[in-house]
Amino acid sequence: MTLWFVFALMTAAAIFAVLWPLGQAANAQAGSDLEVYRDQLDEIERDRAAGLIGAAEADAARIEVSRRLIAAADAAEFTHALPIGSPLWRRRALTVGAVVLLPSMAAAFYLALGSPQLPGQPLAERVREAHQGRSIASLVSEAEAHLERNPNDIRGYEVLAPVYLRMGRFADAVSARRKLLTLGGENAGRQSDLGEALVAAANGVVTAEAKFAFERAMVLDPEELKARFYIGLAAEQDGDRRKAAEIWSAMTKNAPADAPWIPMVREALARVGAPPPGSAAPGPTADDIAAAGAMSEKDRGEMIRNMVARLADRLKENGSDVVGWQRLLRAYLVLGEREKAMSAADAAKRALANDADKLRRIEDTIKSLGLEG
Repeated sequence: MTLWFVFALMTAAAIFAVLWPLGQAANAQAGSDLEVYRDQLDEIERDRAAGLIGAAEADAARIEVSRRLIAAADAAEFTHALPIGSPLWRRRALTVGAVVLLPSMAAAFYLALGSPQLPGQPLAERVREAHQGRSIASLVSEAEAHLERNPNDIRGYEVLAPVYLRMGRFADAVSARRKLLTLGGENAGRQSDLGEALVAAANGVVTAEAKFAFERAMVLDPEELKARFYIGLAAEQDGDRRKAAEIWSAMTKNAPADAPWIPMVREALARVGAPPPGSAAPGPTADDIAAAGAMSEKDRGEMIRNMVARLADRLKENGSDVVGWQRLLRAYLVLGEREKAMSAADAAKRALANDADKLRRIEDTIKSLGLEG
């Protein structure tokens, strides 16, 4: 409230400073004008008597000053004749009206149309709210127009490239990634991003061009995670599931457990039949594989059944291993034991019922293997 009072005083002071001259008496000005003109007439007479000006010049000057003296005298007489309707009264009325009415009207309009109780809003928030009502397409169009005017703006391409990828504009994403390599130079991240855009443009296939980009990224930085993942994906698509599993398993060895990309790598490992990171799922060692090569078909089948049985026993004790369940289902189908696979599918769903993500994954596997119902 004190602040508003200070503002009111400041406003009144400013108005008084501007309007104060309007309230001054006009007859004082008129009186002073009459005295000035009379002094000028006396001065003209003195100059003529002293010979400073000629008679003709003195007459001309006397006529002009006399004319102004008569006009000033008429104005003074008019002011005294109309004391109530005089310009002085009007000016004072205007001053009072301006001081009282203008601030009152301004305050009334503000209270009616403004929001004095709302807090101030910083510029950044106002700009953000203005952008929230706009579509992504319009923002992208604005950014594209900016890049047409500034074709060497690296920051603009860095912003647009991932947006293109999310919008499904894969060709534009590839073009933006290539532009970044041209403008900003080569590094592992930019090569990996280009490879990712090329894979998206090829409907998920790691093409030769994309693989070259990932390999180049690995040369620049052997620990580049995105490049390592897609190199593993290329191996899987080439039919080398073992190599893919090795690459993806190596990625998880020293990775933090809460790394955001861990679930994606786990899915990939499950897809190629590899155990998840940190699991103790049984599997054939190099010696087992060598021994299996020398076995008869019957003995080899028996060894595989024993391994599957050990996996099933472990899952009875620890049913939270979704990858283990996936391996068990596939193993039963390979052995031709469909009924056991269906029974294991039911057991897996019961064991994973309290974990929505794992339940979804096992249900997807059951559906893909045709074990529903």
